Amino acid sequence: MLLLYNFGITLYYCLLYIVSIFNNKAKLWIKGRQRQQVQPLESSIWFHFASLGEFEQGRPVLERMRQLYPGKPFVITFFSPSGYEVRRNTPLADAVYYLPLDTRRKARKFVEAIKPDMAIFTKYEYWYHYFDQLHQQHVPLYIISGIFRPGQVFFKWYGGLHRKMLKLVTWFFVQDADSKHLLQGLGKSNITISGDTRFDRVWANAQAPKPLPEIASFKGDSKLFIAGSTWPADEKLLAALIAKHPDWKFIIAPHEIGVDKIGHVLSLLPGEATTCYSQISNLTSQISNLIIDNIGMLSSLYQYADIAYIGGGFGAGIHNTLEAAAFGMPVIIGPKYDKFKEAKDMIAMEAAFSINSEEELLSTAGSLMDDEIFRYRTSKMGQRYVEQHIGATDAIVKYIREKH
Repeated sequence: MLLLYNFGITLYYCLLYIVSIFNNKAKLWIKGRQRQQVQPLESSIWFHFASLGEFEQGRPVLERMRQLYPGKPFVITFFSPSGYEVRRNTPLADAVYYLPLDTRRKARKFVEAIKPDMAIFTKYEYWYHYFDQLHQQHVPLYIISGIFRPGQVFFKWYGGLHRKMLKLVTWFFVQDADSKHLLQGLGKSNITISGDTRFDRVWANAQAPKPLPEIASFKGDSKLFIAGSTWPADEKLLAALIAKHPDWKFIIAPHEIGVDKIGHVLSLLPGEATTCYSQISNLTSQISNLIIDNIGMLSSLYQYADIAYIGGGFGAGIHNTLEAAAFGMPVIIGPKYDKFKEAKDMIAMEAAFSINSEEELLSTAGSLMDDEIFRYRTSKMGQRYVEQHIGATDAIVKYIREKH
């Protein structure tokens, strides 16, 4: 099974190398790893994240650990360019790298270079050779905000190697009781139900958001609908909603901001009423639709919203609903949310609403836009839900602090 895993890793690299010829994200993935030089460290604390979303998820733990261990160097690694390219200069780390390809040689070389006292991986990231090297070098490995479902490879008949990875983990901090029960079914007992650190992150952000005076000026006295992390399928539906509600203002923050992606969004909306954030200095009273053509603003944008739409639900799955809910507003999502416990919870309590078509979006959003009492009641339920689930960071850091 390990031979098959190693072959898969090599094949993945080869395919990405080919794709990188015409795909910029793949090119960054390849070139970033080829160019980086890992500097030797002593007694570091290593945080690994798949991408930007996981970084934000684990950030509360990272920030707290920086406070508790001010004399230690902190290393951050990312698997994806979407995390590395945005956070490579973060002041929260002494060094930021792409995670080298998971081969025995590269894993040993990397772990020996940074010499971690502990490693903290967030949510989904499981890499056999890195886990094995940490185990061999007696480095504690913690999984935070872990989430497990029956369909994952760990629980399949062919998942022997992945189950072996679980044996190399020092302690699991999982989001819910279902995850704990699944791990217990594999004979694990080194588990704490700590919850999801995203709640801590979005709640802290909502209590002290970065002010955006230009967005406040754009909104003025109007009601504002913000669509975050959208994809083309979302944007097509949103264009119809915008056409139906000229009395509202709209902000769309696409998940990808390449020139062609922004151009696609602009093509769907009336030109005289639409502009990009990069052109906001030319804002006029005619502009009612704003396209965000940068990365990093979304979590602060939501403070100005009255309703939020979260993209991705017509593709691989929705993006972060909690950022919006923490500010107190109803949330609308697409149909693919079954892997997201918080979305299912909020839908059950009518703090969020799932739509499957343009007609359903027009109906659901229309009800929220036209009925202020309904909108207010819904928004407060979502905010309470977030507040009730904070505390994961305290549980995780307390345990780690006691062990180190």
